[in-house]
Amino acid sequence: MIGKQGAGKGTQCSKLAAALGIAHISTGDMLRSAVKAGTEFGIMANEYMERGDLVPDEVILGIVEERLVQADCRDVGFVLDGFPRTWAQAIALDDLLAPDGVKLVINLDVPTEVVLDRLSSRRVCTGCGRTYSIYKPPSSDWTCDDCGHEVIQRADDTPEAISRRLALYDEVTSPLISWYEAKGKLVTIPGDRDFNDVAAEIAVAVDSAK
Repeated sequence: MIGKQGAGKGTQCSKLAAALGIAHISTGDMLRSAVKAGTEFGIMANEYMERGDLVPDEVILGIVEERLVQADCRDVGFVLDGFPRTWAQAIALDDLLAPDGVKLVINLDVPTEVVLDRLSSRRVCTGCGRTYSIYKPPSSDWTCDDCGHEVIQRADDTPEAISRRLALYDEVTSPLISWYEAKGKLVTIPGDRDFNDVAAEIAVAVDSAK
């Protein structure tokens, strides 16, 4: 599933993966886990993420390949959340999944003004990662309703970083839409609607592609 940051990919991928009983592969979650753990890789990745820059292809491809060869992905299938983001990643993914490559690409299309509001208002739990917003905050003093940890604005959700990420998406990722469309693998779904309506349309697209 591809789309601008803030389009709702993570939430929709989680629902789809649960419905199909397959793995939800989020490179963003894997990167943030490494940053939180303070690993050597996490420290390196954090420098890019805080600026709103893309983490280098070779780093992302390495962690994705390690995950996709695990038994649950190999035997049952998976949903990729926001990956690939560059030509190099897309070509490497097709090579990894040869001979058929990716079966279906969902383009979750949301206007820029909508994602700007979503991202700038988003807040995230430092413990479990649950997402809130300034419009739907936790019930008590910006502490998570689930685990009690502090709820904060991510460093890459500042206006400067958001603008940088959206510019990078237009420059680097959006050309992949035409590429996958030419392969007959792309379905574009408007994402600025009720969550359940979007999820239902995604489910129809997946069923048609099986």
